[in-house]
Amino acid sequence: MGLTVTEKIIKEHLKVGKLQRGTEIGIIVDQTLTQDSTGTMAYLQFEAMGVDKVRTKKSVAYIDHNMLQTGPENADDHLYIQTVAKKYGIYFSKPGNGICHQVHLERFAVPGETLLGSDSHTPTSGGLGMLAMGAGGLDVAVAMAGGEYYITMPHIVKVELKGKLKLGVAAKDIILEVLKRYTVVGGLNKVFEYTGEGISSLTVPERATITNMGAELGATTSIFPSDEVTLEFLRLQGRENDFREILADEDALYDEEITIDLDRLEPMAACPHSPDNVEPVSNLGKIKVNQVAIGSCTNSSYMDLMKAAELLDGKTIAEDVSLVISPGSKQVLNMLAENGGLAKLISAGARILESGCGPCIGMGQAPITNGVSLRTFNRNFQGRCGTTSADVYLSSPEVAAVSAITGYITNPTEYIEGINIEMPEKFLINDNLIVEPAEDGKDIEIIRGPNIKPFPKGKAMGNTVEGRILIKVKDDITTDHIMPSNAKLLPYRSNIPYLSEYCLIPCDSEFPSRAKENGGGFIIAGLNYGQGSSREHAALVPLYLGVKGVIAKSFARIHKQNLINNGILPLEFKSKEDYDDLDILDELVLEDILGQLDKEDISILNKTKGKRYLLNLNIKEREKNILRAGGLLNLKGEKNDA
Repeated sequence: MGLTVTEKIIKEHLKVGKLQRGTEIGIIVDQTLTQDSTGTMAYLQFEAMGVDKVRTKKSVAYIDHNMLQTGPENADDHLYIQTVAKKYGIYFSKPGNGICHQVHLERFAVPGETLLGSDSHTPTSGGLGMLAMGAGGLDVAVAMAGGEYYITMPHIVKVELKGKLKLGVAAKDIILEVLKRYTVVGGLNKVFEYTGEGISSLTVPERATITNMGAELGATTSIFPSDEVTLEFLRLQGRENDFREILADEDALYDEEITIDLDRLEPMAACPHSPDNVEPVSNLGKIKVNQVAIGSCTNSSYMDLMKAAELLDGKTIAEDVSLVISPGSKQVLNMLAENGGLAKLISAGARILESGCGPCIGMGQAPITNGVSLRTFNRNFQGRCGTTSADVYLSSPEVAAVSAITGYITNPTEYIEGINIEMPEKFLINDNLIVEPAEDGKDIEIIRGPNIKPFPKGKAMGNTVEGRILIKVKDDITTDHIMPSNAKLLPYRSNIPYLSEYCLIPCDSEFPSRAKENGGGFIIAGLNYGQGSSREHAALVPLYLGVKGVIAKSFARIHKQNLINNGILPLEFKSKEDYDDLDILDELVLEDILGQLDKEDISILNKTKGKRYLLNLNIKEREKNILRAGGLLNLKGEKNDA
């Protein structure tokens, strides 16, 4: 029996377990990446492990999130990360060098290797044939220390692409079509592997758009084969020696198969407030736009911005529209500056932002009250843009550029005739903003600013876990809800006590004070709790507030792992109807929990109502040991002591 691309890479990196669907496996990690929003905490955790140097093939620390310097906090965090990187063998990408996923695709991604990143959109490098996965910062720290990364051996979905995209239809429309079919919960414990004749016409940046936004499916990752298209991209980046061909065997077996006819696709948009709320642009009617944002790690490549530049060439944006551009990397910005594309964007009325995440994470450019923002980004959760009342639509750069001109969300197909952007003859290579680590870092001083506070650690689990219900939330609560990540709070990513004052306030402004008054307790949640960003703060801050467990109808993959890693019980309702019976401040008791961990059903007592409910703890034995120890760092410490 043949193997898929996914299986071939996993097989080469398998350290624990077997290639058996649904079982836990541990894989060797070749590369890691961090960014500054999650990186400070990841490196504090790495330091706590007492390792003298990273043990990966390559680890890279990027500065791309917290770029606004309204005080010393961001700059202090950046200096901490830079000195840690210098000391421990990590490459450091300075502010202005670009967004981690775009730069990593350009300069570091290697077909057939594994990449673990403390950012949920790390699967971007799957567009180059890499098994790239997002994770919490602690998992990345463990990987840097030489530990394996554990996942459930995924089901593999074959996405066969037929035909070729029509002019005006983009790679973004392919992933929006997949999201429309599978929704934001349909990818749990799955890898989406793209194949078929249609992939040959997609460049690596286009493939990366698809794998990047595959994160919104809740998938483990997405991946393309490494083929002649991959080789050409690496050649243009001066990295052809990194190439190896990796194709699925002809007799490879997949768990699911879907087919997308590219010839029949049309421009799409994800409507408020979810990436899977997808409609053809032609069905939307005349929706007036106040703001257009082109860029982010999803659509900020040279090809993306050149298409926008050509569509805007000689035009002027509508008088009521603000257009902002976020180039994905210094390489992209340099090339646009050299070939005149930048001048075309500026002449049309675009404002050029830094090569960073910017508006995508709410770091500036919040829309007007009740405004409509059309963005080429990957997420449109309510309030993520910085304006709770705004409606955010997601689209391709082609839709965005034309809509900036017309002032309404517009199908670009009738405007794009004669515009055909191709890959450049070569990419501009200049890595002067990437700082190499010291050969021997033992004498490097790590500099910590006053805003960097110790991270909380869980305590070994006692035999009784009890507390009151502190909050009850609905379905699809994101990590943006749990730990808001706007321009005001991002500078405090290394200060858990400060952040605790804002935990879950988009859902309930009284949650932080209620948690403190009651000495912690439980969170009750609906379906897909913790979707979105991989930010570990969404577990660390509740831990600081004394949260002992989250009882949900279901969890998003990365957040569930973050809860476990920090010693917080991720419990699921056996009967989802029990959710309706629970109220805020009900007192819950888990008796003999150490004994119950090994049972299929876990019983919890509602002392307030005098009722019992059955819960599931759908985790592996290794994860139970993490919970018993009160967190992964505690467990690592126990092993070291032994």
